[in-house]
Amino acid sequence: MWEDKNLEELVEVIVSLQSGDEAQAFLRDLMTEAELNEFARRWKAARMLHRKIPYTTIEKETGLSSATIARVSKWLQEGSGGYRVMLQRFVETVETEPQSLHSTVVVSEESDKNVHIG
Repeated sequence: MWEDKNLEELVEVIVSLQSGDEAQAFLRDLMTEAELNEFARRWKAARMLHRKIPYTTIEKETGLSSATIARVSKWLQEGSGGYRVMLQRFVETVETEPQSLHSTVVVSEESDKNVHIG
């Protein structure tokens, strides 16, 4: 899959992003609001699965289907390790930083910038 030049270039572009603001702007231009929200829900499901939260609770909180949650779980357990690496970094960050430093991304089609940090 990663031999595709377009995918390889996309990964290089993502790795070259230098700030959260750049990442938000790039991702908002790259994806629709629905796509961004879907990825955010999958990431939330991965975090919840990591904490051993039941599928039924994950379904209620994320709106994802049990099939999507099962796919996230499969990739979390048997995938390329991307979820595990990011969960490890995320968990370490959450446990060592004060809660007030964490921000929430809100995507709105009504805004000129389309992304708000709050």
